[in-house]
Amino acid sequence: MIQNKNNHVFTSESVSEGHPDKVSDQISDAILDACLAQDSSSRVACETLTTTDNVILAGEITTNADIDIDAIVRSVISDIGYTEKGCGFDAETVKITNLLHAQSADISLGVTAETSLFGEQGAGDQGMMFGYACDETPQLMPAAIMYSHMLLRKATELRKSGKAPFLRPDSKSQVSIEYNSDNKPVRISNIVMSHQHKEEVTREELEAYLIENVIHPVLDKTGLLDDNTEFFINPTGRFCIGGPAGDTGLTGRKIIVDTYGGMGRHGGGAFSGKDPSKVDRSAAYMARYVAKNLVANKLCSRCEVELAYAIGVPRPVSILIDSFGTSALSNSELTEIVEKNFNLSPAGIVKTLDLLRPIYRQYDNYGHFCHSTAPWEQTFTLVK
Repeated sequence: MIQNKNNHVFTSESVSEGHPDKVSDQISDAILDACLAQDSSSRVACETLTTTDNVILAGEITTNADIDIDAIVRSVISDIGYTEKGCGFDAETVKITNLLHAQSADISLGVTAETSLFGEQGAGDQGMMFGYACDETPQLMPAAIMYSHMLLRKATELRKSGKAPFLRPDSKSQVSIEYNSDNKPVRISNIVMSHQHKEEVTREELEAYLIENVIHPVLDKTGLLDDNTEFFINPTGRFCIGGPAGDTGLTGRKIIVDTYGGMGRHGGGAFSGKDPSKVDRSAAYMARYVAKNLVANKLCSRCEVELAYAIGVPRPVSILIDSFGTSALSNSELTEIVEKNFNLSPAGIVKTLDLLRPIYRQYDNYGHFCHSTAPWEQTFTLVK
């Protein structure tokens, strides 16, 4: 099909919970959750590397919690589905190397209210964080990344339910959407799915299964599939070796999958393994909360929020709201509404979103901004 010359195509990808980088994210956040469950003032910056038959932990943790690191790691790997003996990475036999140590005392000074120069909790680091929302989907997320997540979530449900026992945990998806000149989705141009599988299933069988049981049930309802939509299923032909046995995984390497699929900017900071004193995580969640509420209140149909912080300073050093011309209000007027309705200090963010709880691992997969129960996904009526 020839694309309308005034249209454009935008593509986003997702990865499953069995992807090696996501395995690392989940281990890091499971350790964070375990610390917060016993000690809400825990300071955690936990990094995980996963590779064939090995998990290596590094980073800084200061906590009064007494946790069993090995048991947490093995539980996460088992929950994901890496329990098959001889696959190169399984929960029972993986070797765990723990190199974690305490947080820097210098950083602690600035992020602790009692020792801060300003008498309030300061940001855990400098940097800028972006939030984004648009009205393309009910979740107020960009369509390409939302649909990519939905495909893998459905495949995981089939795998874990036992309905697709030939599927293994590692998988990736990619959705390309054609937009018209008004920046509205008009059709899905192509879909890519690569799913790890057991040896006995052929690529042709896998292709037929995923198209019939995953792609159509998930995407037919969008009205964007047509006779010219292309499907690329396991285009290498074979995908039996996967997960950390096939590719090394690292915490925080899927930041675009975790956020908006490239639609909207990213400050560069990863989320997983970090307690909410780290604004890389907490302020990015708040920026999404702000953007989503501006769109949900119909003040604009598309919105990007930038917040910037300095280490140890208890207020953002800059706030930028951009509605991309979709609002009857100016960006400065939207900023005034934001400042009236949201406390954007590090301490205010933690309080508003109730972040000192063990809630993080459950939101690691299929995007951090696609879960209806997440506190940063809730909406309310703004005071104008």
